[in-house]
Amino acid sequence: MSMLTQQRHEEILRQLQEKGSVSVMELTEQLNASESTIRRDLLALDRMGKLHRVHGGATQTERQFLFNEDNIEEKVRKNMEQKRLIAEYAASQIQPGDFVFLDAGTTTLLMIDYLKPMDVTFVTNGIMHGRELVLRGFQTNLLGGELKAATEAIVGLAAAQNLSHYNFSKAFLGTNGISSKFGYSTPDTDEAFLKSAAIDRSFVSYVVADSSKFGKVSNVTFGALNSSAIITESCPDPRYMEETVVTVVGEKGGN
Repeated sequence: MSMLTQQRHEEILRQLQEKGSVSVMELTEQLNASESTIRRDLLALDRMGKLHRVHGGATQTERQFLFNEDNIEEKVRKNMEQKRLIAEYAASQIQPGDFVFLDAGTTTLLMIDYLKPMDVTFVTNGIMHGRELVLRGFQTNLLGGELKAATEAIVGLAAAQNLSHYNFSKAFLGTNGISSKFGYSTPDTDEAFLKSAAIDRSFVSYVVADSSKFGKVSNVTFGALNSSAIITESCPDPRYMEETVVTVVGEKGGN
């Protein structure tokens, strides 16, 4: 294998790691290579199991395992534009009279910026979420339990028991990974248990996640792919749409 080929492969994989998916068209422009060369590169990398080749490009394989979790400050800085698109659409799904579980997380926190004054009651396990909701005049219930320093989320058995008394019309949840095989996953067992309980106690639940979460797997699964709808700014593989409802926001011509 020539060095040039090796460099192209490394750049393709780097972009996949960053964006979750790549197209043949953008790779031909960025790598100054012909379409046939890029297609051969993608075929070779697919055969090595390093990516999943799809029509017009490639997506990450679902073998990427997450070994750690960013703290809340690091999460806030990542993919902010995409998260805001997702948050704005997710907030628009809340209607007067809803009884909503709002999971701790950066995208769910951004949802609060787009909420309109209305008769809605919230339950949350996010310290910052509870404060922002109260400041905006919403009736808010904060779960009691163990406080997780990295994400400022309340987790643990007491929080799960507290949650079991509620019946939600809607729940909005964050996730660290989305996988066809392993579903929605998170690094923390207690947090996964709480998310799972929220799905069970909700009439409808939404996972709000930017496209970088697709194809990732973390320690603990909290729901099968079809247990929740997904709101994202880009879906890297149409197979996800065959398994659950996926709303892609920010695309030209509509949501």
